[in-house]
Formats: sequence, C-alpha cells, structure tokens
Amino acid sequence: MRKALRWLLTLVVLIGTVGTAGAATAAEPEAHGTGATTDIKDQLLAVPGMSLIEEKPYTGYRFFVLDYTQPVDHRHPSKGTFQQRITVLHKDVSRPTVFYTGGYNVSTTPRRSEPTQIVDGNQVSMEYRFFTPSRPAPADWTKLDIWQAASDQHRIFTALKKIYSKNWISTGGSKGGMTATYYERFYPRDMDGVVAYVAPNDVVNNEDSAYDRFFAKVGTEECRDRLNAVQREALVRREPLEKKYAEYATAEGLTFTTVGSLDKAYEAVVLDYVWGFWQYNLLANCGDDELIPPNAKTATDDQIWNSIDTISGFSAYADQGLETYTPYYYQAATQLGAPTIKFPHIEKKYIRHGYQPPRNFVPRDIPTKFQPYAMRDVDTWVRNNARHMLYVYGQNDPWGAERFRVDKGAKDAYVFTAPGMNHGANVAGLVADQKAFATARILAWAGVPATAVTEAKPLAKFDRKLDVRDVEREPTLRP
Repeated sequence: MRKALRWLLTLVVLIGTVGTAGAATAAEPEAHGTGATTDIKDQLLAVPGMSLIEEKPYTGYRFFVLDYTQPVDHRHPSKGTFQQRITVLHKDVSRPTVFYTGGYNVSTTPRRSEPTQIVDGNQVSMEYRFFTPSRPAPADWTKLDIWQAASDQHRIFTALKKIYSKNWISTGGSKGGMTATYYERFYPRDMDGVVAYVAPNDVVNNEDSAYDRFFAKVGTEECRDRLNAVQREALVRREPLEKKYAEYATAEGLTFTTVGSLDKAYEAVVLDYVWGFWQYNLLANCGDDELIPPNAKTATDDQIWNSIDTISGFSAYADQGLETYTPYYYQAATQLGAPTIKFPHIEKKYIRHGYQPPRNFVPRDIPTKFQPYAMRDVDTWVRNNARHMLYVYGQNDPWGAERFRVDKGAKDAYVFTAPGMNHGANVAGLVADQKAFATARILAWAGVPATAVTEAKPLAKFDRKLDVRDVEREPTLRP
C-alpha cells in the first residue's frame, strides 16, 4: 500500500451535511439505581489499568483522553505491558456507543464519526498499537499483527461495556475499516454492527490487475490523459527536478536512509501522483490549471514540481516522512499486502525502480516476513460469515478496486458504492434509497426505537466542528 497526497484525511470518514432529527444535549453525571450519582470520569478511572491524560470541554459531551494498560502479547499477558491511548466522547450511558479506529494515531481533538452522528451516541476511539506513543518499549515487532490489535479492541470493549451497556457498533475508514473488519472476524460476538468505509482487501498480494483496470477507466479520458502527462513529464525531467529535490531536502533536513537514495524517493513520489489524485480529489479538480498543468510538455519545471508536490508530497519517502508510519508499512509487508500497478503511458527507460514494496519503507533492522494466509482467511470469513456489516466505497477511489464482498453465507450484510466519491466516501454520499436503507440498518443495529429506524435519518444534528474531517498536510498516500 502506497503513499501520496499531503492533504490527508486523518479522520477518513467524510461526514456530510445530511438531514437531522433531534439535538445533542449536555452530558450529565450518571445516576445509578441506588440513587447515588457517579461522575462518568470516576467511572472510567475505576476501570483497572485506566488513567487520565486530560479532559477537554465540548458542549453536549464530555471528552477524555486516556491511557489504558494493555498486554504486549495477548497470548502471554504476563510478558509485559504498554500504555495504549484511547479517547472517549461521552454523551450518555443510555445511548449506543460507537467504537472508532482510524488504524493509525488517535486524534486528541473531539471528533465524531458518521455512525456516531447517526445514532447520537458515545464514541470510543483507539490508537492502533505501535503508533507512538502507544508503542511497547522495547518494541517487539512480531507482536504487531491484526489479531493482537483486535485483541486490544476486545479488552477495551470488555472493560467499557460495564459502563456503556447499550448496543455497540464498530467503525473506521480505510485502514480503520480494515481494522473494524479484522476485529469482527476474531471477536464476532462483541459488536452489534460494523460500518467499514473504503476498506481495501488485498487477498492475493501478487495479483493486482484490478488496479490497472481501475486506472484505465476512472474518470474521463481527458482527465486521465492530463494526469498521465504530468506524471510522465516529471520523469522525463528527472535531472533538473531531482536537483531541485536535493536543494529542498537540504533546506528541510530530509534524509533517505530507509528508502536507499534520493533517486528512489523521487521516483516513488512521482509514481504515486495519479493514485494520489484519485484518492483525495474529485473529477472536477482535474480542470484546476493550478493543480494540474493543462499542457505538461510546455509547463515550467516549477509547475510540474508544484503539481507533484501538492498531490504526492516530496517529503513522503524521506526518513522523516516514513518514520511515523513504520507500523503501517511493517503490517503491509507482513500481512496486509500492497498494490503494484503498471504505467503503460510511461516508457520503460524512464522508470528505474518501479512501484516499490512496503519492505523498502521499513528500517533494515526490523525484519519482515509476509504471511499470505492472513488476508485470505479474513476474506473467506467475511464472504461466508458477515453479520450486521456495511461496507461503503467511493466510485473513484483506487483502494476500492480490491474490496470486501459478501456472499450468500452472509446475513444482513451489504456493500455499497457512492457515485463520484473518493477515499472520503460515506453513507451520506450514497444514492437516496441506499442512503436511507444504510442509515436504517445502522440505527437498527444500534438498538434505537423503531420509529427512528423507520425515519432513517441521523439522530444528531450536524456539528461543523465535531463532524468535519481532519485535514492535515502529511506526505503519505496510505489506506
């Protein structure tokens, strides 16, 4: 799996301004049947292994950033622990709870995923193990796998279910959607429903023709030609642009020890360009002359550089750009797999290294060995055993070329595609009948009253701060 685009969705799920029913009210201390009132913070901190980092105010909610003590190895819990960061967006213990993970670092700013808005519930968010600061010390990288991460979620759910006793739904976008799927595969009795957004599913790692077919048809021929021309021109002008890259690297203090050389980093950034555009842009952006030069051959070096840098990010393959995402690249090199695509519009003489495997982006002192059975097992399980699962993909998102599917063995499980949407596809972007159906299923899984299910509208009003995606300049294309 690859890297590009500096305008990255930290919270991958794109929340739309859809119709609402009901408004969030201020979170109050929780009352027990004895008549005593116990503050929710006290309830959370009474969980063994839970400690408070900070509480941040937000109208209608309580928001907590917490550390939770986890075993490094869930098979051998006595062999060390680490502190895993989680957040709790608390509404009311009488409401459903959504378990969110992006599959990377957790945001410590109050945010609400689309299912949380739909069910007007609480949200527990988990930082994925080995993303700092949630990394064991010393780091035994063999303990970073999808089962260990699913077991992290299971322990958190088990601990918090005693407080949040109503229905739970897991969710996440991209790698977070993958994470929600793996959690369901290993602990299918925990959640009452799963909403997985734009989740890649690389079942056979060395067979990636689906991506080539995608890039041959996505968007319009005019847009494809325009993007392809800029990408090719960046390799034709390799010498002057790499000189500019070297100057940029020196000014920014960038090094290239992990990937091996500035030349390999440069080509990797350029080869991510077309993928990065479709992952995070809409077809309409193809007509933006400042973003994509209309005539690559007559464009200046600066125009080519700026276009590649804006979409792919020239810091992506520097050590400084790779370091944060070492856990992801390690997983891609050991279990998740990664796509390899072809470039028929670029002559072979201009491509020296090709699409590089994730092993190239993991420091040499961390060994990796690919496990081809891991994704096959999950795919087979989803096809035949999925229950109360919803997958949402974007029509123009490259990651949807290899996606999860459900077969006859699945029950109350669905796969929908949002027309024209990218890696930020969501329920709000589906066609009207699918949006209503998907919303109704999420509400039903959450256990809300039947009248709300029938209306099939989000129960909480749209909040411009809570429901907006986080957009940060990060030089990576990844799921």
